[in-house]
Amino acid sequence: MKILFIVPGSGDPFYCGNCFRDNLQANALRKAGHEVVVMPLYLPLKDESFRGDTPLFFPAVSLFVERKYFKSKTMPVWMEKLLNSDWSLNMAASFSGSTSSEGLEDMTLSMINGDDRIFLRHVATMIDWIKNHERPDLIHLSSSLIIGIAKLIKQHINIPVVCSLQDEEVWIDALGDFADTAWQSIWDNANSIDCFIASSDYYRQSVLRRTSQIKCIEVVYPGVNRTKYFSEHYPSEPVVGFFYRMNRLNGLHILAEAFVKLKAEGQIPKLRLRIGGGYSDTDKKFLKKVRAVLAPYAADVDWIDAYSLSEHVDFYRNVSVVCVPITFDEAVGLYVCEAFAAGRPVVEPATGSFPEIVADGGVLYQHNDSDSLAAALREMLTAKGLWTKCRDNALRLSQERYDASVLADNLLRIYNMILTAQ
Repeated sequence: MKILFIVPGSGDPFYCGNCFRDNLQANALRKAGHEVVVMPLYLPLKDESFRGDTPLFFPAVSLFVERKYFKSKTMPVWMEKLLNSDWSLNMAASFSGSTSSEGLEDMTLSMINGDDRIFLRHVATMIDWIKNHERPDLIHLSSSLIIGIAKLIKQHINIPVVCSLQDEEVWIDALGDFADTAWQSIWDNANSIDCFIASSDYYRQSVLRRTSQIKCIEVVYPGVNRTKYFSEHYPSEPVVGFFYRMNRLNGLHILAEAFVKLKAEGQIPKLRLRIGGGYSDTDKKFLKKVRAVLAPYAADVDWIDAYSLSEHVDFYRNVSVVCVPITFDEAVGLYVCEAFAAGRPVVEPATGSFPEIVADGGVLYQHNDSDSLAAALREMLTAKGLWTKCRDNALRLSQERYDASVLADNLLRIYNMILTAQ
């Protein structure tokens, strides 16, 4: 089977959950023997482990300038070429990393609605390329934030389209007065999607509570290459690991405060903290405050500042337990699936999908504050036999639920169901 994945590029400066989910899906299907073509939008995919296979479409810099200054007229060709140059796109990638749609309301609605002049010009170029170069059996959109593309694909090419759903509300609900319009446009365009794919049953139910217009939502859990992650070598002393984008939304400040409390009370000798996952320029002010909190125990904290998609497997081999006390109701924590593959249990707040995803592979705690987190980490690292029990459960869940071959089988089951119904 030939599958075209259409995925937004983030510039790769930090661990992006949606980007890595796309990477896992593409790699799992390729390993299962299928042809996968990855089409990037906005910014190039440059990491060795997840590169684009097509030209870049809807290039971020020229698209932004065009929408801001050339809504009613055509951008000069020389300007478009300059803005789409490698230099310009690399510069944009180095400053990328917004998790907020503030200032991007117009562009966001355009990609969802799929009906204004600028959008139609860009999508026509994309559709022409698909027709003439890589006509697939099925197209998989990374997010409903680009659902407008599906509407045009259905109008001009007779190809089935599926669409992933994962944490769209983080972006859409920040649109303020435009949020309701964005959600309604997604539901209105849902008939262009043959089936939606949610990364957890929690998120499936969350979407269904928002709308009755979506008829098909299947749940497919992430799946990782367990052989790549697994390691029987654990640190000789306890190490708590945070691995996600280093920002307030993902709760790094809560973990920092909990770590300081645990060090001050001294019940876990030689406790260390390891922080990785990368960050963008917009996170630097926040990280300065976190470093100040950790300053009394700076010698016991390892910062992995640079992020590489192809190298982050090593992070898990140097920690005993993983904790990302995220501050919103996340659809799925991919770091949990990775930690389980490595044989590392987790400590997470009992929010969002964590009760479903973590199950008995870790400790869940109520009230996402530093006191509750410190108590949960203390329990994990001091209660007799608890860490070993959670580790064994984590490895079992990794094999049964979060394995790359299980992921590929579930995706192919949905793809074949759709193709058979055509």
